[in-house]
Amino acid sequence: MNERTRIVLKSGKDQSLRRFHPWVFSGAIKKINGPAQEGVVVDVYDNNDEFLAMGHYQDGSIAIRVLSFDPVEVDQQFWDEKIGSAWKLREKLGLVSDPGTNVFRWVNAEGDGLPGLIIDYYNGAVVIQMHSIGMYRNLESIKESLLKSGGERIHTIYNKSESTLPDKPGITDRSGFLLGNQETGEVLENGFRFNVNWMQGQKTGFFIDQRENRKLVGKWSGGRRVLNMFGYTGGFSVYGLGGDAALVHSVDSSGKAIDLTRQHVEMNFPEENRHEAFAVDAFNFIKEIKNKYDLIILDPPAFAKHQNVLSNALQGYKRLNQKALEQIAPGGILFTFSCSQAVSRENFRKSVFVAAANARRKVRILYQLSQPPDHPVSIFHLEGEYLKGLVLEVE
Repeated sequence: MNERTRIVLKSGKDQSLRRFHPWVFSGAIKKINGPAQEGVVVDVYDNNDEFLAMGHYQDGSIAIRVLSFDPVEVDQQFWDEKIGSAWKLREKLGLVSDPGTNVFRWVNAEGDGLPGLIIDYYNGAVVIQMHSIGMYRNLESIKESLLKSGGERIHTIYNKSESTLPDKPGITDRSGFLLGNQETGEVLENGFRFNVNWMQGQKTGFFIDQRENRKLVGKWSGGRRVLNMFGYTGGFSVYGLGGDAALVHSVDSSGKAIDLTRQHVEMNFPEENRHEAFAVDAFNFIKEIKNKYDLIILDPPAFAKHQNVLSNALQGYKRLNQKALEQIAPGGILFTFSCSQAVSRENFRKSVFVAAANARRKVRILYQLSQPPDHPVSIFHLEGEYLKGLVLEVE
């Protein structure tokens, strides 16, 4: 094994690594022995020269993202085993062979032991998002491992890291095709059809993490008047129609998203007259809907991407949920979500609790929701549970 740069931690700053947390913050570092080039693999030691972990080094608050708590070589075999293990988990989950679903998350960063790396599978197209320079420097090895595990199932590999990689000198080609050149594709999710544009769509093109929650919306939609707020491309709306809703209204501020919503409704329910879509501001729309809907979905974009705006985000969730609780018809069902990693499950529940109290409605929690199992969460890194949801009955 090649000699690697040693990172020595301050006394007492080794406890998180002993609990297998996969991050080392810059403030925990006492000294660096050797060159510390961004993206290289370094070894981490405590103040008594005991090996703790190894991982990618990077300038910033999170200085090291741990790849292993054992002193292993990060070679092609390493990537083959990690990415192959992630693929096998999706096989165990039944996603690889499911005839009704051909879109899933293949690698979920810390949840699959690969901090800084997201990989999604779209019916033969693989989309990569890298959040660290270390992953960027191993892109070719990652590509090779994907082809070893996925084989003939893969026709396209697209690197979509323009908006996720840190802005550093010498980091070019943040996005581009590594295999094939297909820009869009049709996928199946629980039997429903969707068009995904991984080049222009949000995240990697589709919000895969709401798959099971969309399915639950379908189960509760029968005979109900459904409002899908912040609807993006209409995933929840399609499931509501599939669940035999009396009507479904989709709201999003983006006209392009509303056009895609209409397209997805037409793909799955030709000549459907139970659906209307509105390209308007969601916060304005929800003010004047008293008793018009008895199932409302609130799935806003992340209100807090960093801890320094957490207080404002919690106030935003409170105001939004209070307005929905005030407006929903008696006996209604509210699906409400937060996808902000900085917002804990407890803080989100507190915001909704205050909203319910202010709305002066009797509210019961029916379900507590999260992301599906192809978005696994390391028990040592609970920050990975970014998606929180509640299903509420409102008397």
